Amino acid sequence: MTKELLKQVRVIDPVQHTDTIADVLIIDGYIQAIAPQITDISADTSIRDCQGLVLGAGLVDLYSHSGEPGFEERETLSSFLQSAAAGGFTRVGVLPDTLPAIDKPALVTQLQQHRDRQKPCPHLHIWGAITLDLAGKQLTEVADLAAAGVVGFTDAKPWDNLGIVRRVLEYLQPFGKPVAFWPCDRHLAANGTIREGAEALRIGLSPLPYSAETTAIAALLELVADIGTPAHIMRVSTARSVELIAQAKAQGVPITASTTWMHVLLDTTSMRSYHTSLHLDPPLGNHQDMLCLRGAVRTGVIDAIAIDHAPYTYEEKVQAFAESPPGAIGLELALPLLWQNLVTTGEFTALELWRVLSHQPAACLQQEIKPIQPGEKAELTLFDPQKIWNVNKANLHTLSYNTPWFGQEITGRVVETWCNPVRF
Repeated sequence: MTKELLKQVRVIDPVQHTDTIADVLIIDGYIQAIAPQITDISADTSIRDCQGLVLGAGLVDLYSHSGEPGFEERETLSSFLQSAAAGGFTRVGVLPDTLPAIDKPALVTQLQQHRDRQKPCPHLHIWGAITLDLAGKQLTEVADLAAAGVVGFTDAKPWDNLGIVRRVLEYLQPFGKPVAFWPCDRHLAANGTIREGAEALRIGLSPLPYSAETTAIAALLELVADIGTPAHIMRVSTARSVELIAQAKAQGVPITASTTWMHVLLDTTSMRSYHTSLHLDPPLGNHQDMLCLRGAVRTGVIDAIAIDHAPYTYEEKVQAFAESPPGAIGLELALPLLWQNLVTTGEFTALELWRVLSHQPAACLQQEIKPIQPGEKAELTLFDPQKIWNVNKANLHTLSYNTPWFGQEITGRVVETWCNPVRF
């Protein structure tokens, strides 16, 4: 039996909307007691001074990319889960764009068995492909995938054929599982790598028009309103997209939406460095887009912040900006950087940030986060917002290092996660 007393820790509970200082006693992975002071403990209880530390509900990542199977040089499932745990995530969703794609029940079972061999680990939630080989043509055997235990369905890529999107919404409705779409018109996007605007002209990269995203979102919203199947909109990146989503929600259209942590944190001015880890898809927004996304996250128009962790090897990323594959790692970096740039500055409260990294992503997956109270399983994240550390190979659990913060010092680091408990 393991017993641990966290003394005077700041407890952030997005379910009960509380932010308090308390002692927390955890015994064998369950919360035994929470009180202003706990003194009645056995001699074998480990006591930790947690003044200045934050204890919150375990973080939940809606979607990220694992290299395995097919791209193990980028990330194995083991390193993916270790990276998630080190970032404070107790649940993480893996997208189906592996090789082969996760479009058959056998592969879902294989990944589940691999997951179950990892002790301790976050809970791995597997997204099933909507179409075979993510080609956008022939539907998968979604009933078999649902029976195999996928968390939901997505191809995690833009769709060219709205007729198939309509069929997907009709066909998936009876299964009652999340269905996620990334709206982008690739014909309008063309070869754009930076959001259109003054900064695009200054930097000299090929611009990507706002309409590539907004027209696709508008079309998807019309289909969802017509069919009635709830849908999740991934990777929202523009102010106009936020307006469209807000209008649809006000009209009762059954949608949820997410943006990524880097779109909330940065804008196109960051791309002046031409760092290929800032090549994202969709690209970073202009300053007004970023501010609008932050506001939408705070008000709930955007339900959740996703990490969209996308590992690539050094060789893949060391090339011309536009030729590099889009994406960056983030599982171990998102919480500290968001905390320092949003909470420490006073723009977000701690509860607001924790809500969109835990409670709300879980809700988008049709799951719930339990309140932090006696009797509940300890699915928790212990975070030190003052810990300074260097982002380097020795300090990262992911196999890839494609991040603009590589080699830099950042402030804030996860100390422990309980999922089973993992210390760092």
